[in-house]
This record gives sequence, structure tokens and C-alpha cells, in this order.
Amino acid sequence: MESSAGESTVPAQALINWELAASTAARLAPAGPSLGSSEIGSAVENLRFMADVSVPHVHDITGLEAARDLRDSSVLVVDRASWSRANTQSFAVMLKPAIEKLLESRQGTLTPGAAAVSGAITGSQLGAILAFLSSKVLGQYDPFSALAEDSNAPAGGRLLLVAPNIIAVERELNVTPEDFRLWVCLHEQTHRVQFAAAPWLRHHMLTQIDDLSGHLLGNVDSLMERATAAARSLKDRSASGTTPGRGVILDLLQDPEERAAISHLTAVMSLLEGHANVVMDAVDASIVPSVKTIRQRFNDRGKDRGIVEKFIRNLLGLDAKMRQYTDGAKFVRAVVDVAGMEGFNRVWESADHLPTEPEIHDAKIWLERMGL
Repeated sequence: MESSAGESTVPAQALINWELAASTAARLAPAGPSLGSSEIGSAVENLRFMADVSVPHVHDITGLEAARDLRDSSVLVVDRASWSRANTQSFAVMLKPAIEKLLESRQGTLTPGAAAVSGAITGSQLGAILAFLSSKVLGQYDPFSALAEDSNAPAGGRLLLVAPNIIAVERELNVTPEDFRLWVCLHEQTHRVQFAAAPWLRHHMLTQIDDLSGHLLGNVDSLMERATAAARSLKDRSASGTTPGRGVILDLLQDPEERAAISHLTAVMSLLEGHANVVMDAVDASIVPSVKTIRQRFNDRGKDRGIVEKFIRNLLGLDAKMRQYTDGAKFVRAVVDVAGMEGFNRVWESADHLPTEPEIHDAKIWLERMGL
């Protein structure tokens, strides 16, 4: 296809080779636990069963009627390579508007050949990141999969349970597999229920992600300078033993609008993750007999991470993400203590009811704003 100026147009997908990202992640992902074919089949069947069993408990704890009918989304038990491929599809959905805007601003200055080379480099780099993450994630609710090109996902999205990682962690913690799997499913199914209870939330998050990525890509000329400075900062902090506050990736954000966008997304993610953590820990021994042991051992496992893993986690800001679980859970518990679960559930009514980052850290501000 030729543009009116006679220049070949560059498709949005050319700037990131998504297929290369998925194949690179599959190739670089660490091997999972050793399992026979019968063990794999049994684990997959059991995880599907636990996913179903967990939903009524989510309903009882949250009081959200959306938990009664989740037919607009699906549950998939996947391996690491499939998780990575699913995420390339979602990233393509989330970044497409920003990439299209970038291409429009660079019209006539970027040739298809240069875009292809750039796309291959970016795809390989993204694949390496996904390979690392694919061995860490236990489960993930993906509300954007239905919007991907040629997607066969249900309209509401899909819940991915990463079987090799769940099995690896339950073995590492030496806990009862059935208990641990149900505990994980309680958390992940809560995310599924959140988006069913707030059908506006997917579009809201897409808009916010588009806004943030648009700012970053729109300032692409200064992005490399900021990336170099952030990498130097990581090296200095690693040498001194200082723990980064948010991770080098987030240190790239300097513009006030960028910081406002990430602040809002941080608050939303803290809410979602904290709420799911509250649900998974709300069950007692009658539902998950070893729940206290699981939580204690799960919290302690991060203390044994090696230097390389700590470096990568600092780079990606994963420890900052872990604080979202803690901060969000404190917010949810503080609101429920005052207003009950019914009062807290007002958060799912509209985007205006979502807490801000200051409110996440001081629930009283949100309660006052909601008249609770």
C-alpha cells in the first residue's frame, strides 16, 4: 500500500514483532517442574475443578451478584509459553492506539525496513521479559483478550491459570496441593468477578493505558535519555544495596501528566489486587484447612531470591507491584471495617468511585468522599 506522498505506509504491528516476542518467550522460558503425562492431566483437571469451586466462596465473601453468572468469560489452564503468547495479544490491544499515533507523527520519516528492524529488536526484548515473568505468574485475568484481532476469547475475557508455576510453588512451599490451588483460584476468580461487576472497568483501564503509553511514546525523543539515566540509577543503587522505590521502568516517568496517569493506574491496580488478597485470606480452615500456613510460607518465599532475580525485579518494578497487594488490602479492610462490604462495593458502581492513590493510603478520605 502506498501513501499519498509516495511513501510506503508502516502498519502499527510492525513496530513490535508480536510473533517474535511470543516465540522468544517460549524459547527462553525456564523449564517447569518434571511431570508425567498422567500427572499433567490430573493437575489440569484439578485446577479447573478448583476454579469452579472457588466462585461460590467469592460470592459469599464479596456479596457481588456478578459472581453468580460468569458465562461471558472463560477459564484456561495454560503452560508458560501459552501465557506469554496470550500476553502479546493483550499488549497488542493495549498499545495499538498509541503506536498508531506515533506512526502518524513520524509519517514520512520511518521506512518499512527500519520499522521491521525496530520491531524485531523490540519483539526480542519483550520476549525475554515475558520469559522471565512466565515462570513467576500463578494466574492472571485478562479482560482485553476478546478485543485482539482474530480472537476466539469470550466477550468478557479469560482467566489464565499457569499450571507449571502453581505446581512449582506448592512443591517449594511443601503445602497441600488442593488447598494451595483453591487459595490461588480464590484470588484469580475475584479478578474475574470484579470486571463482571464493573463492566465499564475494561474500557476505563484501556483509556488510561492509552493515555500513559501515548505520553511515553509521544516523548520518544527524550525516552532514550531517560532510559539511560534510569539504568545508571539502577546500577548505582544495586552497587550501594539501596532498594528502588518503584523500579527503573517507572523512573522513566517525569512529565506531570505521565505521573498522574501512572498514579491513577497504580491506585486501580492496588484496589484490584488488594481486594483479591482480602478475599483469598477471608476463607477459614473449613474451606482451606492450611490457609494460615500457606500465607505465612508464601510471604516468606521472597527472602531467598538470588542477586540476578532481585536485579530484574528492581528493573521491572515487581517489588513495587507486591506493595500494591499490601496497600490495596489495607484500604479494602479499612473501608469494610467502617462501611461493611456493601459500602465498599460502591467502588464498582462507576469510575468516579475508584480510589485515588492518596485514598489508597488513607481510606478515610475515600469514605468521606463517598459519604460513608
